[in-house]
Amino acid sequence: MADSAKRSDSARAASRVPIVAGWREWAALPDIGVPWIKVKLDTGARSSALHAFDIEELPGGRVRFSVHPWQDSDADPQTVECDVHDRRVIRSSSGHAQERIVVLMSIELAGRTVLSETTLSNRDQMGFRMLVGREALRQGFVVDPARSFMAGRAPKAVRRRNRGRT
Repeated sequence: MADSAKRSDSARAASRVPIVAGWREWAALPDIGVPWIKVKLDTGARSSALHAFDIEELPGGRVRFSVHPWQDSDADPQTVECDVHDRRVIRSSSGHAQERIVVLMSIELAGRTVLSETTLSNRDQMGFRMLVGREALRQGFVVDPARSFMAGRAPKAVRRRNRGRT
């Protein structure tokens, strides 16, 4: 077997090895230019959910929205425009149903990038600006609910900013 074939076989095998992650982790959203966001890994949720506001549907099946990647801050909102993938009725844990726009978004977690169906909703009052659901997690992650930040912590300056301190 040629060296390049061996390398590609080992790369495929490495991509199938599940990464153990904690119930909360730091992730990146490279498609929308968010280098750090604290996420909750939620195996009970089918799709992922991102805190979004000023959601505006545009012609041609597109959507524009703003995000605050920092947990305790309304500073530095980022405006994003992307294609609408779907619309779904999502039922919250309290039983409340709401129709949400779904977009496809790359999530980088523990060095692995996965594509996730992500709903847009106002999560301002929630503990995390983003949930990563089981459809994204089944692309190579195992969640240890007793652990946090198994993939490492964000730099101290990022953690301070996320808590509203600069």
